[in-house]
Amino acid sequence: MSTGPGAASAPAPDHHDTLSGPRRGTSMFASLKVRNYRLFFMGQVVSNIGTWMQRIAQDWLVLSLTGSSAAVGITTALQFLPMLLFGLYGGVLVDRLRKRPTLLVTQSAMALTAIFLAVLTLTGHVEVWHVYLAAFAMGLATVMDNPARQSFVSELVGPDQLQNAVSLNSANFQSARLVGPAVAGVMITGVGTGWAFLANGLSFVAPLTGLLLMRARDLHVVRRAPRGKGQLREGLRYVAGRPELIWTIVLVGFIGTFGFNFPVFLSAFADDVFDAGAGEYSLFNTLMAVGSLAGALLAARRGTARLRVLIAAALGFGALEIAAAVAPTLWLFALLMVPIGVFSMTVNVTANTSIQMSTDPAMRGRVMALYMMVFLGGSPVGAPIVGWVTDTYGPRVGFAAGGTVAALAAAVIGLILARVGNLRLTIGWHHGHPRLHFVPRDQQEELARAA
Repeated sequence: MSTGPGAASAPAPDHHDTLSGPRRGTSMFASLKVRNYRLFFMGQVVSNIGTWMQRIAQDWLVLSLTGSSAAVGITTALQFLPMLLFGLYGGVLVDRLRKRPTLLVTQSAMALTAIFLAVLTLTGHVEVWHVYLAAFAMGLATVMDNPARQSFVSELVGPDQLQNAVSLNSANFQSARLVGPAVAGVMITGVGTGWAFLANGLSFVAPLTGLLLMRARDLHVVRRAPRGKGQLREGLRYVAGRPELIWTIVLVGFIGTFGFNFPVFLSAFADDVFDAGAGEYSLFNTLMAVGSLAGALLAARRGTARLRVLIAAALGFGALEIAAAVAPTLWLFALLMVPIGVFSMTVNVTANTSIQMSTDPAMRGRVMALYMMVFLGGSPVGAPIVGWVTDTYGPRVGFAAGGTVAALAAAVIGLILARVGNLRLTIGWHHGHPRLHFVPRDQQEELARAA
């Protein structure tokens, strides 16, 4: 990775570095000292609130126009479909292009799409196919915006503060998740959905202004991939040849597909298990958002991303889902949403950061596109399976099954990574508590001989 303007790209760290090594702490808000990142972060604060407002307004508008929950599902599917179809090609293009101009184009396209929908809604001419079209257009822009935005973070702060910046981005998004839906609800009730769309369109002024005000000389320049044939296959071969990348993506795929289907799980528990209503369902989501925000801020304090943290967090996430599945009371179930949010965000941030730090900058767009395609595409693929299990065997079995898959995937992939890295799991004591370590086999043998 580049360490400064014009610096040569250092080789990506190997899996030994990410499975073991000294722990380094950092200030929770260290990345905000970097001017370019501070501009990026402030722009995303405004834009993320607008994005959450549009999500709520879009679903409500479709439901109002059709009276069909299936139509709402179609809208969501259309927004994710471009990433599933074209995500890897978007990553190839992102690796060839400069990130800041790319983001100026994609963010402008999303702003115009929101304004287009706002005009149609405010003038009373909107039809459901207009919303479908807008959702698909947003998805097309995301094909390039997502990998460009993810990989641009390393150019803003450099490798030393990458985990802190990724964690703050997640905290930013989760904060907007608490604010945006509430503002959207007030706006929809008070003045109508069209104004929520308009607010989202105008919110893109903030990130666009931030991008324009950045100082190019302060960016950590990385080598761009030249135009050529076979770059998509090259990216896939690159990931397949690096165990710390492919197995992290596989783990995120299992968890995203079977463990992150919270709309299915939480609505079923609110309605079928506890005979509650929309208020309790909203409470579950709010408490999980609080936990996710806390998890993102805690991750911001860690100076490095280690795969042992990812494996431990995934195991904890699965175990907590199983515990929530058997929770006897509504309030115990609700309280468990907070640590589930903490562990889910730890998995998200650690996986994202470890993949970026283990990837050559010239490959980062393609690798992040694959990661986001698996991460974002997992839930739509797994939702029908999880929904069928929940309907057939009950919400408790469905939730426990999702947690079991997550925990088993973490355990198996942790053992695979330890074997690939020639590491051995050891158990020690730290301040009277057991602690797990991955130790190189040759180092452990030397210590045993010395003893």
